[in-house]
Amino acid sequence: MSDSNVIEVKDVWKSFKTVQAVKGISLNIPKGQFVAILGPNGAGKTTLVEMIEGIQKPDKGEITIMGKHWKGHQDELHRIIGLALQETRLIDKLRVTETLQLFAAFFNIGKQRINEIIEIVGLEEKRKSFVVNLSGGQRQRLALGIALINSPAILLLDEPTTGLDPNARREIWEILNGLKDKSETSMILTTHYMEEAERLCDYVIIMDNGVILREGSIGELLKEYKNLDDLFVSLTGRRIYE
Repeated sequence: MSDSNVIEVKDVWKSFKTVQAVKGISLNIPKGQFVAILGPNGAGKTTLVEMIEGIQKPDKGEITIMGKHWKGHQDELHRIIGLALQETRLIDKLRVTETLQLFAAFFNIGKQRINEIIEIVGLEEKRKSFVVNLSGGQRQRLALGIALINSPAILLLDEPTTGLDPNARREIWEILNGLKDKSETSMILTTHYMEEAERLCDYVIIMDNGVILREGSIGELLKEYKNLDDLFVSLTGRRIYE
């Protein structure tokens, strides 16, 4: 592994029955970099991230996290990764603080970190509220807090703002930008929101039909285009939501 890369993906393939979801993808994620994997539904984004996070196994190819494979290093890797999904299932009858206490116990983390997380995700006024009474945006901020509880070296976010209203989406963005400014956490974000990728990430990987179409910094990708949507149209002949 390169000293600067926390994730390395080499020629990875994955299929489900008759669907070839990922087709020979290779990529490297350096330490501290925020990377967006951008593409429409069915592009292969989630499958790729599920292989990186150890949920799925590649049919072919190799994935290493901090130079280690999932096989034989599961416990160690789980401790350095934080996950937040599009729909994180939470226990409705637990309060916000109780929910964080539950996940903190998995890492032997004390009360101080729980209080820090509540402040980071802006749920101070909701710390005693039951999860069932939280809005969609508040639930997603709590899910992000759970992902951050162990101060992860790597944060994997799979479309975390899908279905949220614009204000709730921006609240998530503010939390992530704060994390970017104050830590060396590396992040992979899957999204089909162009603005989200541009606002949060240093580097963008554009996927469609299981392959990488283009990748680079925002500056590199937008040299000839006004925005990422126009670039996607030039690559595929359609807009990302079509």
